[in-house]
Amino acid sequence: MQVWIRPQMKKGLATIRTLLFLLVLFIAVIIYSLWIDASKFSGQNLTNVIISQKHQTLMIITRKPEYFPLNCIITNQTQTCPTNYPKTSKTKDQEDTSSKPECPNYFRWIHEDLRPWNATGISRDMLERAKTTAHFRLIIVKGKAYLEKYKKSIQTRDAFTIWGILQLLRRYPGKIPDLELMFDCDDLPVIQSSDYRGPNKTGPPPLFRYCGDKWTEDIVFPDWSFWGWAEINIKPWDKLLIDLKEGNNRSRWIDREPYAYWKGNPFVAETRKDLLTCNVSDQQDWNARLFIQDWILESQQEFKQSNVANQCTHRYKIYIEGYAWSVSEKYILACDSVTLLVKPHYYDFFTRSLKPVEHYWPIREDDKCKSIKFAVDWGNKHKQKAQAIGKAASDFIQEGLKMDYVYDYMFHLLNEYAKLLRFTPQVPEGAAELCSEIMACSADGFEREFMMESLVKGPSTTSPCTMPPPYKPLVLGAFYRKQLNAARQVEKWENGYWESLNKKQ
Repeated sequence: MQVWIRPQMKKGLATIRTLLFLLVLFIAVIIYSLWIDASKFSGQNLTNVIISQKHQTLMIITRKPEYFPLNCIITNQTQTCPTNYPKTSKTKDQEDTSSKPECPNYFRWIHEDLRPWNATGISRDMLERAKTTAHFRLIIVKGKAYLEKYKKSIQTRDAFTIWGILQLLRRYPGKIPDLELMFDCDDLPVIQSSDYRGPNKTGPPPLFRYCGDKWTEDIVFPDWSFWGWAEINIKPWDKLLIDLKEGNNRSRWIDREPYAYWKGNPFVAETRKDLLTCNVSDQQDWNARLFIQDWILESQQEFKQSNVANQCTHRYKIYIEGYAWSVSEKYILACDSVTLLVKPHYYDFFTRSLKPVEHYWPIREDDKCKSIKFAVDWGNKHKQKAQAIGKAASDFIQEGLKMDYVYDYMFHLLNEYAKLLRFTPQVPEGAAELCSEIMACSADGFEREFMMESLVKGPSTTSPCTMPPPYKPLVLGAFYRKQLNAARQVEKWENGYWESLNKKQ
């Protein structure tokens, strides 16, 4: 039986179809806008939306970013570097510089670290003089990395530092200029500023390492643990940041133990041994709960008690330097707890932008116990203010120190460094070509596991963040004065606290 449809009904159906198409079109626009946002992250899928007007249909095509897995040779052949990895890459925001976010403020210290060579540049002779204490020379020529190794570093510091640079080359292929650099993996900075001052002095040798101080001119670089610390089972930073955030969410700040917590190796420095005298005892409670980390025992117990993400259980956490700066600083700052920072002598690449009373609470080096007790009593009395300090620090770490920014810091530092070279980088005779396959395919245990976890899967779909300008001298001077004044204010509060207690007694 045929059904006769009146023209008016046909018009109504057509209108409905048109409305449905417009609805689908509206949804497509939303999906497309979400794709634009999602494409800012290189690890996410990219989605193209194609609308056919002729057939009034919507097609959503998912296109994954380029993925280049490791090409490990299984047979007895010698492992080689692949030839199919991109030598150049074009990003979506390459032409539109306004869409690139500005880098975090701590990137400005790149200009300060390289300032000693602004006037003279870096000569071949300067570079060779940095070889005295270097563990290796890294060369980048035409996007490829080469290594000249001089000595073994502590544990796998050298391996994971080199691994990190190789991942940078995978992330930004063809965008790292030719260069040569010397890297010292030990703790203490060694390029003394005083040795290179005066009219007849030569420029300092450019030497990369993990930390610096106000007396030296070593070039500060992200430390090896961002790609994992195999010897003590500390995961790569990307994964660890997630674990730390989950650890924070297990307990509210107000519900945590109202004391200052520290766990570490006290035998690497006298200042840490001195800290142990602040531990709770039958005679005195300085509001500190301090524990010695026995790494040998921890390794025997498969590091079950040393997961840093499980140590966000106290309202306050103490950071104190060891032999020099300590890797633990970023883990402590990420904990939502108020970081009680014993006056430091060293800095790494990001800590110079931390502000006392905003991101941490300063602790006196020469009177730790009284300083810690006051800090905890102050925080427990001013809970909202204390909680805000802890939150500001963890936000700084979670947002400003995510792995994207670590790579961008390396990118800008190496690019600015390469501009200063006054010689043509060359591959020395005997230097070995390096790539991710050469390092990871032959590794095992935690070393291989962490390399695979931190492997950059393919070229980034976005450009690095925009480098901020250098500090003007007046602005930098004002920054230092503000830091000093904030620390002095805390000292005044502390002095008043103890004077009041003494009068009551």
